[in-house]
Amino acid sequence: MASSDGGNFQAPDKELSLLSLEKLDRSSPDLWPEQIPGVYDFAPLSPPTPEPPKLLNLDDQDYNLLYQFRLLTALEIIEEVKKLQNVAYQLGLEEAKEMTRGKYLHILNNRKTK
Repeated sequence: MASSDGGNFQAPDKELSLLSLEKLDRSSPDLWPEQIPGVYDFAPLSPPTPEPPKLLNLDDQDYNLLYQFRLLTALEIIEEVKKLQNVAYQLGLEEAKEMTRGKYLHILNNRKTK
């Protein structure tokens, strides 16, 4: 413990015993490598460049739709996704109705000719 004599702080001898005189040799290749060969093979310095949009075989209507989606906020995009999910659900219901109708009209029966 440190003692206080009239406001003067005195460091105990135990703190001096904790002083380390060890010097680190930072030139060691095992401890402090400057370059590791092959690191940049796994993590390139620059990200891969995306494919130019003209190579996607999109027509003008598709580009206009992409431009409109680009202008939307995150909440508006979520609303568009919900609309698409509802359309897909309605399409699934209509398909189920048509398949049931085909079943009752025997349109989809396996015909075996002998």
